[in-house]
Amino acid sequence: MPMNLPNKLTILRIILIPFFVFFMLTDFVPYSKWIALALFIIASLTDLADGKIARKYNLVTNFGKFMDPLADKLLVTSAFICLVSIHRIPTWIVIVIIAREFVITGFRTLAVENGIVIAASYWGKFKTTFQMLAIILLIMDLGGTTVHILEQILIYIAFILTLISMIDYLAKNIDVLKEGGNE
Repeated sequence: MPMNLPNKLTILRIILIPFFVFFMLTDFVPYSKWIALALFIIASLTDLADGKIARKYNLVTNFGKFMDPLADKLLVTSAFICLVSIHRIPTWIVIVIIAREFVITGFRTLAVENGIVIAASYWGKFKTTFQMLAIILLIMDLGGTTVHILEQILIYIAFILTLISMIDYLAKNIDVLKEGGNE
């Protein structure tokens, strides 16, 4: 079966990650921060585009259901880890965010083993949106008190939405744990 456009966009997002990380952590390439920012924005836009195209043209596939959220997690966690290494975000926040991703990925895996497909919730979409906005602003590193306050607000909104989306996800799908524990 040939690869459809949404799945190609998902793969492109994954391919962009090592290039993004390279430019985020490189200081010997002129304008590396801005190249990293451009790559992150392009990768983020593929996330927006692949879902819209897949739903609009009925191109939703099992590959896409699995790989799209994985690609998002890889992109966002890579960015947060880079931002920790350059001291732009507190480590503890990134640890909680990454832990949430592991919990939900494990939960989704358990659901799949029980023949259950769990769709992304609006809380999860809001979480991802605010995480990406925070990452973009943190990469830009424009300086100034107002920008710093805005960065902090976005970080904490993303953090709170991370927790809310995890609680919502687990609460709505608690039966998956019950079914998974009956083996």
